[in-house]
Amino acid sequence: MTESELPLAGSRIQRRLAAAAIDLFYRQGALATSVRQITEACGMTPGALYNHFGSKDELLYVVVRDIHLRLEDEVTAAHEAVAGDPLAELRAIVGVYVTRHADHQETARVANREYHLLSGVWYDEVVAIRRRLRDRLADVLLAGHKCGEFHLVGGDDRSAAVLTAIPILDMCVHLSEWFHEHRPLGPTDLRDRYVGLALRMAGARPD
Repeated sequence: MTESELPLAGSRIQRRLAAAAIDLFYRQGALATSVRQITEACGMTPGALYNHFGSKDELLYVVVRDIHLRLEDEVTAAHEAVAGDPLAELRAIVGVYVTRHADHQETARVANREYHLLSGVWYDEVVAIRRRLRDRLADVLLAGHKCGEFHLVGGDDRSAAVLTAIPILDMCVHLSEWFHEHRPLGPTDLRDRYVGLALRMAGARPD
């Protein structure tokens, strides 16, 4: 597992435990994964986990939260680099989503499948990140509609922008469920095609 897939912070042992947890959550789901399995994968006793995380649930929260935060950081950077041009902004956001979900399938699947298991403030925090990402794209779509670059289905208000942003992001997220390096379509072509699909969904004017 690469550095870009591990949690954003923590001690060396915390990151080892997180890496083991991600692998196990990816292969068998968080519910079916025990503390013993996670610690054994790191060559530790079960009690060692509790020196670094309050529970398996807290470890799941940290892993899922940080995967989402990493995506948000990359989306924000790509978006801000082309701010002011809705077409370029849409291309940038979709490009990051496609790359993260095609190239980092383990973390993408864990984040999107397992966040539902969180509860309370942990769940609320992750949902808030997901909502910020959705709203960022909705803002781009609405701005593009207002300046004539896009033509949104269903009207010219924010609800139309949100209802377009959701399926665009969903199609990118589901890449992690089927795409792999042995597919005939390479990552660059895949990204270009998904950007093209997103532009059509946004009603972008033909070149």
